[in-house]
Amino acid sequence: MSSPASRERLGLVLGFIGMAIFGGTLPATRIAVAEIDPIALTSLRTAIAGLCSLVLLLALRRPLPPRALWGQLVIAMLCVAVLFPLLMSLGMQTVDASHGGVVLGILPIATALVAVAITHERPRPLFWIASLAGAALVIAFSLREGGGAFSTGDLLLFAAVAVSAIGYAFSGRLTSHMPGWEVISWILVIGLPLSIPAAALTLPHDVGQIALKPWLGLLYVALFSQWIGFFAWNAGLAMGGIARVSQIQLLQPFVTFALAAFFNDETITLQILLFAAAVVVTVAISTRTRGGAATPAPPQRDREPPQLVAS
Repeated sequence: MSSPASRERLGLVLGFIGMAIFGGTLPATRIAVAEIDPIALTSLRTAIAGLCSLVLLLALRRPLPPRALWGQLVIAMLCVAVLFPLLMSLGMQTVDASHGGVVLGILPIATALVAVAITHERPRPLFWIASLAGAALVIAFSLREGGGAFSTGDLLLFAAVAVSAIGYAFSGRLTSHMPGWEVISWILVIGLPLSIPAAALTLPHDVGQIALKPWLGLLYVALFSQWIGFFAWNAGLAMGGIARVSQIQLLQPFVTFALAAFFNDETITLQILLFAAAVVVTVAISTRTRGGAATPAPPQRDREPPQLVAS
């Protein structure tokens, strides 16, 4: 029987693997959209992951979620499996993956803000200060990179952060009722009536002319970013503890930078590293100070465990 210490170490390893998988999302998307239309990429990504999820759920004979949860699953599906990947793919057409890594670095703060709203928490003042500072840093970075104006890619990524935060917050609530891997799997299965027809309609006519790398980028975001990454991440959180393992996510922007430099031939400037480090500091402060005096607490099943915040 494994000791608590070895279980915790394994949890940290799994959490790191999950974080590293998510860190490859932007570079892989950047490669894929070079030759695959963002709408087609989103449809194919969600359909492939959804079909794999369906096979797994049927093989394990998992029962349908209670009807009371269907509304939350649909909201999470629209945000996590449709709007977020679509907006991110559109944004990746015009900005580098490293640039997107800085902007999406604020996603944990955005998710925490949504969670605070739906769980009626009252965080400490330092949480709000750190959250505002993180948002200000990302805005300043985008304006500086865009020569004093927001680029279309930035606006699309800001929208992606907003819808993803909503989706992850609702997904987090659902993990009170079922394991995290099952939550993401049901989200993707529910999206199949949309993703399969969309994939059929948007499948590129010149499939044979598309190079191998974009197809590999599609397979990565479909199988790993959209699905398998959550298995490792949530298992790590369960084994190593949410408080410790979730801090690994602070490394994600830097994993994105390393992969973008290697696979996308992007130049990672000192300015990008400094802004990313500053954003990471604000995220660390906000996550550590989120808890505080609360209004009358809702039932435990309605409270948001921070388990689906990493993609």
